[in-house]
Amino acid sequence: MLPPTALDGLSHAELKALVERLLGEVSKLKETVTEQRDEIARLKGLTARPKLKPSGMEQASAAKAPPGGRGKRRGRGAKKLSRVVVEDRVVKASVPPGSRFKGYETFVVQDLVVRASATRFRRERWVTPDGLTVVAPLPSGIDGHFGPELRRFVLAQYHQGQVTVARLVELLQAIGIEISKRQVVRLLIEDQDRFVAEARAVLRAGLETAAWVTVDDTGARHKTQNGYCTQIGNDRFAWFATTGSKSRLNFLELLRAGHGDYVVNAAALAYMRSRSLAGPIIRQLAEHGDQRFADRAAWQAHLEQLGITALEVLPDPVQIATEGALWGSIKAHGLLPDTVIVSDDAGQFNVGRHALCWVHAERLVHKLETFTDDKRAAQQRIRSLIWWFYDDLKAYRRDPTLQRKAALRARFDRIFRRRTGFATLDRLLARLLANKNELLMVLDHPEIPLHTNGSENDIRCQVIKRKISGGTRSDNGRDARDTFLSLLKTCDKLGIRFWEYLGDRLAITGAKAVPHLPLIVAQPARPV
Repeated sequence: MLPPTALDGLSHAELKALVERLLGEVSKLKETVTEQRDEIARLKGLTARPKLKPSGMEQASAAKAPPGGRGKRRGRGAKKLSRVVVEDRVVKASVPPGSRFKGYETFVVQDLVVRASATRFRRERWVTPDGLTVVAPLPSGIDGHFGPELRRFVLAQYHQGQVTVARLVELLQAIGIEISKRQVVRLLIEDQDRFVAEARAVLRAGLETAAWVTVDDTGARHKTQNGYCTQIGNDRFAWFATTGSKSRLNFLELLRAGHGDYVVNAAALAYMRSRSLAGPIIRQLAEHGDQRFADRAAWQAHLEQLGITALEVLPDPVQIATEGALWGSIKAHGLLPDTVIVSDDAGQFNVGRHALCWVHAERLVHKLETFTDDKRAAQQRIRSLIWWFYDDLKAYRRDPTLQRKAALRARFDRIFRRRTGFATLDRLLARLLANKNELLMVLDHPEIPLHTNGSENDIRCQVIKRKISGGTRSDNGRDARDTFLSLLKTCDKLGIRFWEYLGDRLAITGAKAVPHLPLIVAQPARPV
């Protein structure tokens, strides 16, 4: 290393070479420090943050574009406005005398008129001969001192536009609306029972008719406490619910879609047996005269009467029996008849007919830490086999045959029974082999997706809303946020504009009629 005084005599080229060499050394030192930090974290039992890129399995195995490139781009043609009433305005031209008129040249301009307006309704008051006072009713759609157009604008901006309440208040006041933050919050969360009911009906219609649903959850804040938002949906609907738990008990309560009863039936007893509940307890529940209980209090009293709550054994008989009664309620109401639930292997979602996401399964292999070239080569070899197998599964979904089905089952065993010499990878392969039935559920149900990307895309709106607006402070606020995100995503999947949906539900004059969303969800999907 040169002393500082020797730098004065160096030329520009020599100084540049010296700087480049020093930058290279600094980069190597940073890599060394990072490796040492990760090693220290490993020795201390801490989890080092991996530097990983997405696996890209779904994109890499997507159908390739046909050869020959894009081809010629077609012209756009004349601009046609199908949803806007076009106003004709003639623009005069200054021409010299003797000019001949040759018609018009059309130029269409779209614009938006945003202005504040207020209407004073002078409602007639009459007194009948018997002394009663009669006041003329307000027009349809008027509910409070803010009109339906303003309510639609507030709901669309907050939920679809992801605008915060503070900025929404500032925007409305800038337009000329005299409104406070408290009043905007009331427009967002109060008197939304009809929307909550429609969102719940969407979930019921979806669970009654869907061949499959995907599920996911993410963190959420409510009343300054950490909670979880669970998503349930498919390509026809989406539904969100924020709760304080992510347990299997909580998930089963959500799957009841608003029903509050507990039922002991054949489905409930089969669930209890599958969760290893003791035979005598199952016999007690099955032989008792009462089989349906209106709410949690009645169910808890029943368990106490049978002495089940006093038992201190594993697995917890109260928890398993309650989960079974919830599952019995789900089946009693006709929900999830033959529906496949596709999840990312989180334990709370493992109920009913369950399938696993292949992208999450491959991600486990992708995230393995490799420290030698041999281990890295083994990892990449297994990943390439999984990608190849995944691509063939996608081909099977398009054209399922018994021959392909048998071949894919045998090939699955060959891949996941391999022993690579990389102990961590071998343990992971054995774990995936144990999930064979759930990973290969698609062979019996080719209609289900191979991944939960749909749920992850849906729940991203909840994550964005959490980052922008934080948590909710009241139960009404929580329910309103979950409800409108559910309705927004469902409208998007059904090809309905959320703006038009709000216009119809708020009885705005001239708004396009939008059918009840559960009726559309319950209809069979049109073939593509």
